[in-house]
Amino acid sequence: MIFSKKRFLIALGIVFGILFFWFFSVWISLQADIDKLKNYTPQLTTQILDRKDRLVANVFGNQFRFYATFSEIPPRMIEALLAVEDTLFFEHHGINYDAILRAVVKNLRHGKYSEGGSTLTQQLVKNVVLTRDKTLYRKIKEAILAIQIELLLSKEEILERYLNDTFLGHGYYGIKAAAQGYFRKSLDQLSLKEIAMIAGLPRAPSFYDPTKNIDFSLSRANNILERMYTLGWIGENEYKTALVEIPEVYNQSLAQNKAPYVVDMVLKQLDYIQDIRTGGYIVKVGIDLDYQAMAQEAMEKGYKNAMRINKLDENEQMLNGAMIVTQVKSGEILALIGGIDYSKSAFNRATQAKRQIGSTIKPFVYLNAFDLGYSPATMIADVARSFDNSDNEDYWRPRNAGNSFNGIVSLRYALIHSLNLATINLVDMVGFDKTFSALEKYSLNPREKNLTIILGSLIASPIDLARAYSIFSNQGVMLEPQLIKELIKRDGSKKIFHNKQEEITSPQQAYLVTSILQEVVKNGTGRWARVRKMDVAGKTGTTNNNNDAWFCGFTPEVQAVIWFGNDNNGSIGKIGGGTSIVAPIFSDFINKILKIDPGMERNFEKPDGVYQKTIDGVKYFYTEISKLPEKKISDDENKLIF
Repeated sequence: MIFSKKRFLIALGIVFGILFFWFFSVWISLQADIDKLKNYTPQLTTQILDRKDRLVANVFGNQFRFYATFSEIPPRMIEALLAVEDTLFFEHHGINYDAILRAVVKNLRHGKYSEGGSTLTQQLVKNVVLTRDKTLYRKIKEAILAIQIELLLSKEEILERYLNDTFLGHGYYGIKAAAQGYFRKSLDQLSLKEIAMIAGLPRAPSFYDPTKNIDFSLSRANNILERMYTLGWIGENEYKTALVEIPEVYNQSLAQNKAPYVVDMVLKQLDYIQDIRTGGYIVKVGIDLDYQAMAQEAMEKGYKNAMRINKLDENEQMLNGAMIVTQVKSGEILALIGGIDYSKSAFNRATQAKRQIGSTIKPFVYLNAFDLGYSPATMIADVARSFDNSDNEDYWRPRNAGNSFNGIVSLRYALIHSLNLATINLVDMVGFDKTFSALEKYSLNPREKNLTIILGSLIASPIDLARAYSIFSNQGVMLEPQLIKELIKRDGSKKIFHNKQEEITSPQQAYLVTSILQEVVKNGTGRWARVRKMDVAGKTGTTNNNNDAWFCGFTPEVQAVIWFGNDNNGSIGKIGGGTSIVAPIFSDFINKILKIDPGMERNFEKPDGVYQKTIDGVKYFYTEISKLPEKKISDDENKLIF
């Protein structure tokens, strides 16, 4: 008998020893999980904000979440959660043994697993580091981890992690995302009923999702309110008021993307940041959502106009367009349209489409001539020229629109009326190599070195032209179009993005071109871009066969480059081009933004050092560099006589 008892005690000791070492080994093996819970770094949603701090879009990975510190969490939210999930949370040490015992009895009674006895600490452990498998080993690990976490973290830290980690339906993780998503409110703006609705979600997020089952969501919330009232955590008046409240619930997309081409561009520029979608960054851009919406409206109107006047079938053609709007003095991108319909094509034509730019190149040809000493009053021959190729078997014969010839004209007149022959003769007079070098300086980067680029065969994207035209709109200083202004990390540290700029010419020389481009809009090919009581300068461009239609224009504060064309590079139709299709879009857009920004500057300022003189009834501007010629060109000569 004594021997048997001794053997029993030895065996029992061995069993307890094995259990102890097994328990100890499990405890040690869970160190990585403990570290993950201790150093909790969940995925956070990155937000892109416009220049007025309005949401452009949410960008996220697998989990849509905004982090709320414990100080941000309303006390009522904690009470509502504890009332329904873990009333004794502040009394236990990670495990509620009474709750576990009740759950075991209930499960045995039903013959299946129907209820758990998990505390909030155990639920946090399960959500963050464990699977949801209903196995004994997993439950043991969960209990051990819960005990360890309670030793390492305060109750407040545990609650903060739980309320930020838990899934609350509709793709929302954490109470801050749920509050903004379901109710469009910050946590401190939530009513008691809204708090109860959120607190009821962890039990069955999809079932109690108020965007799917509002009646079940309200019923669940009322049960929580009753529980809080029974516990004495809320008063009778508060309870009765909350019971009858029916909050407004919003069923909105997670991304809320108001400018998809812009968002794609932001992500492309920040692709060097590995966690850009999950790091909880705030990206501030120069985009103005009002301008963005108005640009989209103007483009859609222009698209319908082009379809109408060219009698195009929407189901059979590939017409598309792009628009980039920048702030004149900063180069910040205020609006960007990469296509008429992003849902049909995500290709960003504003930044990626390289197309022939037509006559929009001409202002740069004339700027170079002015910087070399010619002036708007310089006379040039607008007569036909033929150019042989290298083996003299073929020739290129450029023509003016309508096959017209104008004889001897001023450079001012030639640019206003976009005369091809006069422009070619100007380049011949100035020197092609000097013109080509100037185009490279203006960042137009011609790929081929031949005269056809002077009349528009040069390839560029809308954003390339936005950069180049800033030389005129920004008084001689070329600005890189800037999208991102500021990047704020989750720890509050900031990175400021500075715009690239380069002085290309003087304000006086740039103004010579601007003054002529004003006449292009007043009396030339850009007349459809006119805006009442507003100075507008700009240039149209139409390529061979009407394959591309452009307008590059600016006011004292805003610049816009607009392009229309077929994605297959075919003709957009016989009628239209930069004059009647694209220029009206500019006018429509400027008139729209004037309604919200009526105080915009309306007149170009003439820099000191720009002089004017009227010759034969025509007003010419000139500078110390671009002086007026001493004599006019004679009718029988094709070169300038000083």
